[in-house]
Amino acid sequence: MPGLRLAFMGTAAFAVPALEAVRAAGHELACVYTRPPSAAGRGHKLTRSPVHDAAERLDLAVRAPASLKDAAEWRAFAELGCDACVVAAYGLILPRAVLEAPRLGCVNVHPSLLPRWRGPAPIPRAIEAGDRETGVTIMAMDEGLDSGPILLVERVPVAADATAGSLHDTLAALGARLVVRALSGLAAGTLEPRPQPAEGVTHAAKPGPAEGRLDWRRPAAELDRQVRAFSPRPGVHFELAGRPVKALSAEVAEGRGAPGTLLADDFTVACGEGALRLTRVQRSGRAPTDGAAFLRGARVPLGAALGAALA
Repeated sequence: MPGLRLAFMGTAAFAVPALEAVRAAGHELACVYTRPPSAAGRGHKLTRSPVHDAAERLDLAVRAPASLKDAAEWRAFAELGCDACVVAAYGLILPRAVLEAPRLGCVNVHPSLLPRWRGPAPIPRAIEAGDRETGVTIMAMDEGLDSGPILLVERVPVAADATAGSLHDTLAALGARLVVRALSGLAAGTLEPRPQPAEGVTHAAKPGPAEGRLDWRRPAAELDRQVRAFSPRPGVHFELAGRPVKALSAEVAEGRGAPGTLLADDFTVACGEGALRLTRVQRSGRAPTDGAAFLRGARVPLGAALGAALA
């Protein structure tokens, strides 16, 4: 079966495996759409998106409009004459004119089991909530927020030690394989879209600044999930002697005490229920280090209260 003529829309690193897989499957990529370069790092240097870099490496045409609200953008997209458009971690709303331009519509690679975790942050929210499984849904896009009919879905377990980073990579690879299957099914006319269930809808909001602080009054199991859900980005922190320290990795440990109390020299801290061992931490401007080694260098006494000023 001959390949389809496609547009691809994506920005974040999650979308790169899908772009590469679609190209490798023999489809013609008329154009890759991505977000414009944005300021990043301390120098606020304009940086291209991971998808932009991948598209240029694959010698593909790239467009980077700031939005798709302009009718001129709609016309330019329609003039590509695409059979379908693949969308993954793009970050811009697609208006009806864009959604309806390809002959077979627009399909989205979404890293959750829709309708659970609609929205921009499904991977960290699944870990934070303690979900035992997640997956990838290939969806025929409509004008709603991740509400279109389901084309394909595949489930994967969430490992007990999964971080947002490790789960991201697993789901990106799965999404790449699944979208290639979906395109074959669309081309052959063998895929039957099915509406998403009305029950079980949840929204995966982007993590806010307040969610990056460890609250020792919460159960250790919840804090463990918080650390893993926001690793490597945006990260979580606690305060020590009035200065923030990043908690890069942690694990639930044995121990009881007043929340925030240092219980052992392996950096075990009492929580509202149980205790959390901080296995890897990082002070601002310093290299990451083992939790116990950090404690030895900081000379924090047992029984100290994290978050309070130390003598």
